[in-house]
Amino acid sequence: MSYYFDYGATSLKKPKEVADKVYEVLASAKYANASRGSYYEANNAFREVFEARSDVAKFFGMKEEDRVVFTSNSTESLNIAILGLLEKEDHVITTSMEHNSVLRPIYLAHETIGCEYTIVKAGKTGLIDYNDLEKAIKPNTKMIAITHSSNVTGSIVDLEKVADICKRHNIISVVDASQTAGVVPINMDELGIDVLCFTGHKSLYGPQGIGGLCVRLKEPEIKRFKVGGSGVRTFDEKHPGEYPLRLEAGTLNTSGILGLHEGIKYINKHGIENLYKKQIDFANRFYNELKDLECLEFYGDFTKDRTAVVALNFKGISASDVADVLAEEYDIAVRPGAHCAPLMHEVLGTKEQGIVRFSFSSMNTDEEVDYAINAIKTLAKEI
Repeated sequence: MSYYFDYGATSLKKPKEVADKVYEVLASAKYANASRGSYYEANNAFREVFEARSDVAKFFGMKEEDRVVFTSNSTESLNIAILGLLEKEDHVITTSMEHNSVLRPIYLAHETIGCEYTIVKAGKTGLIDYNDLEKAIKPNTKMIAITHSSNVTGSIVDLEKVADICKRHNIISVVDASQTAGVVPINMDELGIDVLCFTGHKSLYGPQGIGGLCVRLKEPEIKRFKVGGSGVRTFDEKHPGEYPLRLEAGTLNTSGILGLHEGIKYINKHGIENLYKKQIDFANRFYNELKDLECLEFYGDFTKDRTAVVALNFKGISASDVADVLAEEYDIAVRPGAHCAPLMHEVLGTKEQGIVRFSFSSMNTDEEVDYAINAIKTLAKEI
């Protein structure tokens, strides 16, 4: 098995409770379609899905559990929120820190309905200037769609400042929490965030194929993006308009939802701050051991709040070539390339070379981190 440092892409090691729950749903014959019957197996699934929905709402500091909508991942959630809120005459602001899961829905909205967009450029450290964000506002600005943390550099966006700008200008805030859900605390009600999009398979330790969005926004409503079976009001021509049914149709991913729930329980049990400290300590030790090597270049501001990501390059060598050597000679798994964040690489000047991204988790060990440090030091001597 590889020495795995690609937790920014997906969590490889999961808590045992997550795997056990997914297996129980699939193998126990105790879980049928939630809300699709009055018998035990349907009610059992419905009850546990409801409990999961409630705990997701609490986890993200939102009072109304019925406004937690389950999706397949952050990408789907962001498409639902962005494309479901923007209209022809609207203007949306985003940043060069974004993943394509934010950028491409905006580009699609521009192409299909003609809405305007502005991209606020980050600085060389990968951080935006919040004054630039506010200066980009126009009379028809409807939304700021922004990541909570760069998946390339790990730089964390100050959501309090973003939410304050949105509230003062009556603008909708849509936040991509793919890299921070389960890493740092997020309280939507305290911050005043309107829509939060998350995935379950990264630092929430859930299985792949489950995610969601938390919708505090009451007006305007997010347009329905799919309709069909709802389990209620079968004879109505229109799909139900209340949450969560408004944005959910068909059979729910019960095994995914309950696996995600176990991941959240694991985080609550061990403490999100404790898990964050463990992974950021790994990242800091890795960086501090290597930062003085002249053949390496690092990206991002290591003095600011960040996730446990270390982005680096061997000067003059393709990131893909470095990742191949790490995989083939050291069994080390990292993520090279552009990380689905093209504008961030343009800002950092790494469009051609790419970046080698190490992303750490509380599931890593001291031995694994030491092994990675020694591997990079060995490569540095050979170059």
